[in-house]
Amino acid sequence: MDTAPVNIDKERETWLRRVARIRELTIVLVIVALCIILSFMSSSFLSVDNIVTTILSIVMTAIVSVGMTVALVSGGFDLSVGSVMSMAGVVTGSLALNGVNIWLAAIFGLLASLCSGLITGLFIGKVKINPFIMTLGMQGVVQGVAYVVTQGAPLSVTGVPKSFLYLGQGNLLGIPVLIWILAVVVVVSDFIMRRAVVARKVYYIGSNEAAAYLSGIRVSKVKVWIYIFTALLAGIAGILTLSRFSVAAPTAGQGMELQAIAACIIGGASLTGGEGTVLGALLGSVLVGIVNDALVLLNVSVYWQSLVTGFVLIAAVTLDVLTHRKKAN
Repeated sequence: MDTAPVNIDKERETWLRRVARIRELTIVLVIVALCIILSFMSSSFLSVDNIVTTILSIVMTAIVSVGMTVALVSGGFDLSVGSVMSMAGVVTGSLALNGVNIWLAAIFGLLASLCSGLITGLFIGKVKINPFIMTLGMQGVVQGVAYVVTQGAPLSVTGVPKSFLYLGQGNLLGIPVLIWILAVVVVVSDFIMRRAVVARKVYYIGSNEAAAYLSGIRVSKVKVWIYIFTALLAGIAGILTLSRFSVAAPTAGQGMELQAIAACIIGGASLTGGEGTVLGALLGSVLVGIVNDALVLLNVSVYWQSLVTGFVLIAAVTLDVLTHRKKAN
């Protein structure tokens, strides 16, 4: 007689456990709680202007984090994304200042990014160089290119067509175009990561690379495409930064790799590979952006932002390690 109620209770418990395990839901709850707290601490936090400013401040981080998520899912990561972002903007801006059409210059900026991703992917996938060493080395190479082109000084890009500036400064239906671009990147990338066959291969590689290879997956080829994709998104972020500020700076992407990794880990990606979603990376970026915005609203020195990002990264990685240790036991 009591079998049905017991089964219902078990089903409810199972459902609640599944919901609790959804990392994205947890982050959403944290974001909501943080927003409520900050709304009491600062009356301007929930103003439309501040919300739009906060979202705009995380657009580049979120775009780069999407690519970083794919790299982390595969069991690797990319420390060169910040430098690639800077280089793409610098190459585009420098060519534009020398009379090249801005859209053609942007294509060359993206090609430069793709080349760096191709080289990184080939050395990691084919030569089997450790991702940390390879991307750290590429970070120095690409950053060096940006400094050589600019001689260390930011380039103020003038005379740029309004159509190009519209990407970073314009509005569409009352919403900044940058936010629309981010939405497209997230939706398309999330669909690919959830539905595409190649995405499943990325997850297989991150979960067990040896087993993926034995099952017939061309691991090295997939890795090459992963780092090309990561570099492409970093390059897009660099060009959008140029469009927004009309300045090509060799330091535009400085520290971006740490922010992206922090956002991805917070969003549920794992340093051990096999886990992570695009939506999680977006939510992680939003959380980091809200924390940085809170520091500004509370009149905390901007120099503390890097320190806070570092602590957030350490806390996120520690949580990831403890979670996997608990699962293993």
